[in-house]
Amino acid sequence: MNSFVSLTEWLTWQESLHPLPIDLGLERVKRVFEKLLPNYKNQKPPTITVAGTNGKGSTVAYLQEFYFASGHKVGAYTSPHILRYNERIKINGKSVSDALICAAFEQIDKARGNISLSYFEFSTLAALLIFLQENVAIQILEVGLGGRLDAVNIVDTDIAIVTSIAIDHVEYLGQTRDEIGLEKAGIFRPNTPAIISELNPPASLLRYAYEKNVLLLQLGKTFFYEKHGETWSWQGLSQTISDLPNPALKGNHQFRNASAAIFATQCLSNDLPISESSLKMGLKNVKLAGRFQLIEGENPILLDVGHNPQAVQTLVDYVNENFENHCIHAIFSIMKDKDIARVLELMKPVVTNWFFAPLPQNPRAISEDKMRENFAQCNILTANLGFKNFAEAFLAAKNNAKSGDLILVFGSFFLVSDCCANLKIGE
Repeated sequence: MNSFVSLTEWLTWQESLHPLPIDLGLERVKRVFEKLLPNYKNQKPPTITVAGTNGKGSTVAYLQEFYFASGHKVGAYTSPHILRYNERIKINGKSVSDALICAAFEQIDKARGNISLSYFEFSTLAALLIFLQENVAIQILEVGLGGRLDAVNIVDTDIAIVTSIAIDHVEYLGQTRDEIGLEKAGIFRPNTPAIISELNPPASLLRYAYEKNVLLLQLGKTFFYEKHGETWSWQGLSQTISDLPNPALKGNHQFRNASAAIFATQCLSNDLPISESSLKMGLKNVKLAGRFQLIEGENPILLDVGHNPQAVQTLVDYVNENFENHCIHAIFSIMKDKDIARVLELMKPVVTNWFFAPLPQNPRAISEDKMRENFAQCNILTANLGFKNFAEAFLAAKNNAKSGDLILVFGSFFLVSDCCANLKIGE
């Protein structure tokens, strides 16, 4: 059994332990889970599991704030992180300590024997263990990839939420929304509520819910929202909540995410009551790094981790609504397996100047040569390349910008992480 001193040592070792960085499947992690927590079924806190392509992080953020505002001790597990690994495991909105995570890793390593675990499987087990040890009143688990075969799915959820579904991670989840939707539906359980916050979900997801006798609760059919300028209202099966403040997270899509989160709290209200005032406080206080995150200044900086066409279209809509007639300098990087051409085509009408920031330490990131080809194919002929890292690309964009111009940093989580580290933007 290993006994590393620091969290960094543990994480470095985990990165090299398993042969594949992504290895979907529950067999290995479930065997370790059952050794680690043999009585978990009787100890499990109420659980909300959130899956989807876009909107998962926002939905978790709302739930976290709603329960915290109501005085319930809430654990939230998300991925990936922006600055520190600890961001993945939070209690009452605060990242847990290195010491807690390292202690959890020691217990997991002891329980696993000779079973190999991936980096993500270690983090999932650590979150479940820490939430149990810290006696949270409720845990909110964000699916890392897909749903059916994601490590989070070793836990039987009490409420499932599926946000929007788009084409992404096709090598793991399938080529169509129907195939991907079926993977997301894997978190459903019979006779258990499943909240769908997309207005037009894939038919496969609805069919699976029907076949498995899932209690399907769908936006636009079972619950609704209506905007009223500076306020909005939410309506469920037998309840209406009026005069809600608009979500602090920006973008029209946030009303869908917030609506699903509110419905989840109402489904669990007998055991974990939440007042309307707590919902309103949560909507005002919610924060989420890297999602339409705006840093004010002479040149405002907008950060967004949108990296698939659906998320980027939402970003385009937001920029058009809030920065019309602004000159926009985009610092951009992305993983090579994404639909880069479509992302560029969507952003092309709103971006004035492009600055490609390489991610040399990440083997999944697109290279400068390939990015040059993509720019050329999309007829973006004046893109700025040749930078060694984000810092150089940012300096060039800053020097190019006039007062009032917007600097947009978007694409990969890793790029936004580099930006936050370089500009000392906190968690």
